[in-house]
Amino acid sequence: MGDLLLVRHGETQWALTGQHTSWTDIPLTENGREQARGLAPLIGTYRIGAAFTSPRERARDTAALAGFGDAWVDADLSEWDYGAYEGVTTVEIHRDRPDWYLFTDGVAAGPPEHPGESPEQVGERADRMLAKVDAALAENEGSVVLFGHSHFLRVLAARQLGLPVSGGALFQLATGTVSRLSTEHGRPVVASWNLRPSS
Repeated sequence: MGDLLLVRHGETQWALTGQHTSWTDIPLTENGREQARGLAPLIGTYRIGAAFTSPRERARDTAALAGFGDAWVDADLSEWDYGAYEGVTTVEIHRDRPDWYLFTDGVAAGPPEHPGESPEQVGERADRMLAKVDAALAENEGSVVLFGHSHFLRVLAARQLGLPVSGGALFQLATGTVSRLSTEHGRPVVASWNLRPSS
């Protein structure tokens, strides 16, 4: 069985300002594009059997610039739907909810087309994605690479390791990085985290 590689998309303007970004299609900055291009040789050190990407432009562009323009687009890799917190920073949220914590509290309800997701809903989506990863690992030789977003990939990592959704809080994930989940003695482990080409 291969490993699972988690790639957070390259830098965006909202990533720089700390604004929560789920469905809003913010493009990569020029630095973000450079980050994405730099991922190609790093990911190239692995034998990749399957690649998936979020439908958001920033993830798809990262995949393409890293050499995976043919990655399978899967809506289950979308970022946590932040509901009313879309485009809002944590500092701004804390003005009204000083104890708010995404991984346990979820988000405030947004418009009908983007109502927001609870931690449980995000966990269920992560579990669905992991089932697809398991199928791809069973059907293909090599590893699976996922191009996605910070909070969702953190939850997915937690679920792969047998942790609750709130465990995603333990895994800080920087833009333009590769993280690898593997196994040791048949159990899932973190093999590397937040790698950049210069790491």
